[in-house]
Amino acid sequence: MDSIFNSTEKNPRGIPAAPFVEDPEQFIKDPSDFEMVFGKFQERLSMYKYMQESKAASVKQLRVRIPDIEHTLRVCERLQESAEPELELNYQLNDTLYTRATVKTAADESGEVPKVGLWLGADVMLEYPVPEALELLAQKLKDAEQSLELATEDVEFLRENITTMEVNCARLYNWDVERRQAQRAAEATKDLKI
Repeated sequence: MDSIFNSTEKNPRGIPAAPFVEDPEQFIKDPSDFEMVFGKFQERLSMYKYMQESKAASVKQLRVRIPDIEHTLRVCERLQESAEPELELNYQLNDTLYTRATVKTAADESGEVPKVGLWLGADVMLEYPVPEALELLAQKLKDAEQSLELATEDVEFLRENITTMEVNCARLYNWDVERRQAQRAAEATKDLKI
């Protein structure tokens, strides 16, 4: 029983592909093993559904995060490309409050390059010179877009495997119903002959 799950292919991130059971009778050698086999298939189906939910949550997070990174990257690019020594900007202080700020865009008399503070997550903010911030943000954007692509592929892979496992479970269940009906019919015929 476990060999059919262990011998399946995997996607590039190691998610195992669902086996397809064409003939349950060849797969379930002993009808008394039906409950155990059916339970294993249900367990695998549950695993796929859990992984799909997790990957879908990752996709949702990345779809929110990528526009934030792109916006921050555009702001840093504007700071670097500005010909003015200072820019007056409006920015969001919270959900309903905006304010103005004057931002230095050129090196001062001491030669210090303008810096930006970037949230790195987990309540951590670091200050970077604008050129370094641009490099970091470009890399983070590239990584986030790649992660989104992979997570989206995984969601689709899992969706296909969930369908396969649902079909397998239906085949196994129907096979068991037909087997029991045939067994009852055989017993009834046997009782009539006596």
